[in-house]
Amino acid sequence: MEAGLGRILAVHSSELPPVVGPVHSARETDLELLRRFDRPTLAFSGARAKPFPAIEAAPLNPLPPTKGPNAYFRGSDRAAPHNLCLRPGKTPHTTTGANAAEDIGLRFAAPPPGGKPLAGHTVRYQAARSTFAWYADRHRWLVDMDGTPARAADGARLGAADVVVQYVTVRPSLYRDRWGSTSPYTETVGSGSALVLRNGRGYDVGWSRRTAESGTSFTTRDGKQTTFAPGRVRIVFAPK
Repeated sequence: MEAGLGRILAVHSSELPPVVGPVHSARETDLELLRRFDRPTLAFSGARAKPFPAIEAAPLNPLPPTKGPNAYFRGSDRAAPHNLCLRPGKTPHTTTGANAAEDIGLRFAAPPPGGKPLAGHTVRYQAARSTFAWYADRHRWLVDMDGTPARAADGARLGAADVVVQYVTVRPSLYRDRWGSTSPYTETVGSGSALVLRNGRGYDVGWSRRTAESGTSFTTRDGKQTTFAPGRVRIVFAPK
């Protein structure tokens, strides 16, 4: 997003946590990412005036606080505006209970052959960095953000069974923020290369997404579909 920082778009489907947050504003990139799902609910704190028509026209259920006042609250552990939280169970839209990861084409099975031993990997942006370190005893890649362990509200370390570093084109969007910075647009339709982190190994794969309505396929060098370990998948969009 603006000023070289990162932003997390979390997708909850088969299981809904009691609370999600902090909730921030929407970006144009979010709309293309979410077109692969079947009319998802997008919870966001707001957006600049110009992107609002595009959000309203997108095939999703937009849910800013004005449309779901009973679902949002302000937490006491952070300063505003970084304390807006959502209770997913109180949103006016129900979940299908489907596994969104499987719906967009990810398959969970035994690891593919090959790969190289990899203890960790760092993705760097202009003003932020995310590091993923493999912890075999936890069967997880644990996350550090800007050199600090990333933790949930209960203090537990954030991690993922799989991490996909997807190399993409990042270009200026049509919109600017209140300080005049142009919002970047991440192109997720097309093809390119990616690095899949799984079970302490790194796999060089290719990615392809034909249309905004399509899921993204990840394939090995011999053209076979890449498989993932069961659990959370964190996809990181890194500039080419």
